[in-house]
Amino acid sequence: MLLSLLILALPGQSASERPHKPITLSSTGGFTIGGRTIPAPSNPNLTLSCDHGYMEYFLPLRPRKTSLVMWHSSSTQVWQNTWSGGPGFKDLFLQRDYPVYLWDGPHVGRANWPCSPTLNLPTSTDATNFLAWNFGPSYKEWWPDVRFPTHDAAAWHQATSARYIEYETKANVDLHARAAATAADSGSAGTNIVYLTNSAAGLRAQLAATLSATTNIKAIVAYESIGFVYPDSANVTAGVGGFGPYVVSGAQFRKLAAVPAVLFVWGDHRGEGFGSLAESRRVAGLINEVGGNARVVKLGEVGVRGATHVPFADLGNEDVAELLEGFLEGEGLDGYVDGEGEGE
Repeated sequence: MLLSLLILALPGQSASERPHKPITLSSTGGFTIGGRTIPAPSNPNLTLSCDHGYMEYFLPLRPRKTSLVMWHSSSTQVWQNTWSGGPGFKDLFLQRDYPVYLWDGPHVGRANWPCSPTLNLPTSTDATNFLAWNFGPSYKEWWPDVRFPTHDAAAWHQATSARYIEYETKANVDLHARAAATAADSGSAGTNIVYLTNSAAGLRAQLAATLSATTNIKAIVAYESIGFVYPDSANVTAGVGGFGPYVVSGAQFRKLAAVPAVLFVWGDHRGEGFGSLAESRRVAGLINEVGGNARVVKLGEVGVRGATHVPFADLGNEDVAELLEGFLEGEGLDGYVDGEGEGE
């Protein structure tokens, strides 16, 4: 893993110069999972199926054994394209023969059929998005090296308008985590799952691991996770909102630690004083104390500079993909279903 991370700091062929092979799929589709059925509010004699999640899948003709579940906090669009409209992680990893699943959690995106009332109050979301995605220190003041086409107004419009309505409440975190645990345990996305998460989805995936009844979750790779899960022995006060901290029993936390690999990834514009970065270091340490395998990586330290809060959608996201590919290889998650190597 360390060797793979250091490769980008060395001179040589850029990841963006890597030949892109055609994508050959055996099938695509989608399905709902989780949720519940309740009496319809307008008529108790009828029912309402709600609070489910939604999976869209893309299966290569010759697949690897590990499924990549790409879990947005903002929108599935950020996994599909770069900010400039180029290939996103979905295509980059389909080219590498990984089955790809795009996950919409309950109440958002294509899973927006809730069991309870929801409320959205329109506000200055463009400015909020700019800061939340760490494009710069203040609205429309870009980081000088940011991996975004800063002079392309259409790219900015696409980026900010692609974001879904989010419900950052404790109840919604619980709902997402339960649905994701059900998805993992069902085997419908395979029995070797890596949850790739962004932002507040990182908290939800950590919690899902504590609720899962199987060993199907093989890794969590959390890009700029906002929110963390702690054991009740850590002397942490549980939060009341949608960003944690979450406190679980020692037994539940050991289930998170039992996930074979957990990787927290941060961009170079996050200083050590950034609260969530500090939390990730602490939680990684707690996971390792009980026998787990957790690490924290800052992209700027391995040659990827100018990253935003959504590094897999940045210009030059091939470099970030190379790091993830090295991680998967290092953890033995890159094998093919047929048991053979990649070949030609």
